[in-house]
Amino acid sequence: MSTTHTQISTQVPVALPDPRDTYAQDEEWFVARIDGRWRQIRFHDYADIYKVPGLYERLFYEILECDSPATIRAMIAEAIEEVDGPVDDLRALDLGGGNGIMGEELRALGAEVVVGSDIIPEAAMAAERDRPGVYTDYVVADMSALDDEVVTDLSQWRFNCLTCVAALGFGDIPPEAFRGAYELLEEDALVGFNINENFLDGADRSGFSEMIANAIEDGTLEIVNRRRYQHRVGTDRQPIHYIGMVGVKRGELAS
Repeated sequence: MSTTHTQISTQVPVALPDPRDTYAQDEEWFVARIDGRWRQIRFHDYADIYKVPGLYERLFYEILECDSPATIRAMIAEAIEEVDGPVDDLRALDLGGGNGIMGEELRALGAEVVVGSDIIPEAAMAAERDRPGVYTDYVVADMSALDDEVVTDLSQWRFNCLTCVAALGFGDIPPEAFRGAYELLEEDALVGFNINENFLDGADRSGFSEMIANAIEDGTLEIVNRRRYQHRVGTDRQPIHYIGMVGVKRGELAS
């Protein structure tokens, strides 16, 4: 499946570790030559990556072949047809929006409103630099601890879609932040997200899989589309599989 995201060119040389060495996904790293010297950067040090134009795309999409934004977009499109959901009036909150790749996919899907959210200011700056105009608004905030003013500002959009792509399971977005975003959704809103398959098989340390399992069981979240797919390859060049899900909000998540 091909992605629609804008190709941001970069001349920054990038190298990965020896593929014979294996690292946990949240311990992976690379080196890049920035400002005349080689720097080692962890994959999850997003603030450092976003500061360099094109580095995120070069690493995750060109080298590691990430396909999650396009996959989740396609799954949402399928879910819209299945549940006869909104197409012309899609108003989406993109949680963990980063520099706007998923936001761009939502625009390609036809969303008239796309609001980005991330906890680090470097993400918002990168989105404005790399994809100006993709987001209707961009909020830098901790979704697990929103103040009343931010809740009021976000509620005005009457979100009927939430996306959270490649941001769950490793502590980047805890369950409480996902719950905070979920509470901003209208009833019957679409919810599209993904997570490493291992986190749904007893390895979840974040508590997210338990929250989703409970929501499915009690009917709070009705899953209409689920897919296992290759998210990207690792530094050892082996495939990393994720589970993508799209559901419909039928109630509030239990705290």
